[in-house]
Amino acid sequence: MQDPRLLSGLAVGQAARVVEIHTSGGMRRRLQDLGLIPGARVACIQRSPLGDPTAYLIRGAVVALRRRDADQIVVAGI
Repeated sequence: MQDPRLLSGLAVGQAARVVEIHTSGGMRRRLQDLGLIPGARVACIQRSPLGDPTAYLIRGAVVALRRRDADQIVVAGI
């Protein structure tokens, strides 16, 4: 694995594995419900024209996350 970085730092077409989530409460639960748990594979598939939100492929589902939420997720390259 490569050095850890933020999910928001993935370029379109890049994939990584979730290392940890730095948020709590309802948002943490929501991210976990979407499949963002340690070890999960995440691929950046598209950015909106203004750069926020970004679409990610997570366990077969496409999920759009705002940059502020993606900044709370640490990933490492695969």
